Amino acid sequence: MPGWRPLPAAAVTAVLLLWVFSCGHGEASTDFANMTALQKHVEFFDRDKDGIITPSEMFEGYVALGCDAEFARATVASVSAGVGPITSPVDAPLPHFSIYVEYIHKAMHGSDTGAYDAKGRFVPEKFEEIFTKHAKVRPDALTSMEIEEMILANRDPLDPQSWAAPEKEWGLIYKLASDTEGFLHKDSARGIYDGSVFYKLEEQRTSSRSDM
Repeated sequence: MPGWRPLPAAAVTAVLLLWVFSCGHGEASTDFANMTALQKHVEFFDRDKDGIITPSEMFEGYVALGCDAEFARATVASVSAGVGPITSPVDAPLPHFSIYVEYIHKAMHGSDTGAYDAKGRFVPEKFEEIFTKHAKVRPDALTSMEIEEMILANRDPLDPQSWAAPEKEWGLIYKLASDTEGFLHKDSARGIYDGSVFYKLEEQRTSSRSDM
């Protein structure tokens, strides 16, 4: 999820309490047929496909991907508090913890790969640069060290507040989508940018649980 930073423990608790006692949200008008790549990236978490990602939907999404409940709760609190107010329309009901898919581009942060443009559209050339510049062991995959090198190379020295988000995002991506040999494959990385890999991961997890 874009544009989020970790919250202190006390702030997480406060956000969770507000989340528990607030359940209403407004209406959205997302054009699902013409979504940008960034909108598709977050749309997995919009479980009822109404254009609004509530904290409870986000929690459900993280758990569906295989994250434990404690991690999911803390992440939802941070993301909701950081991204919700930025993407909420002025007439959205308070508190602004729900994320409006239509306005997710407003929550984009610096120090990223540039594979999304300012409107959240996919930029193929920048995506290819991830691998031409940083994939040393294999041309079609990234190791954890190569991902860390990429993150450091993309850091904007004038925007240190943006440094934490890529660390968290790519750390989670690598944990969820890398293979047993420690490689994050190019097709999996591409699927992160349009959200398609999230559905594959959920399907794999559901299938593995049903086989037990």
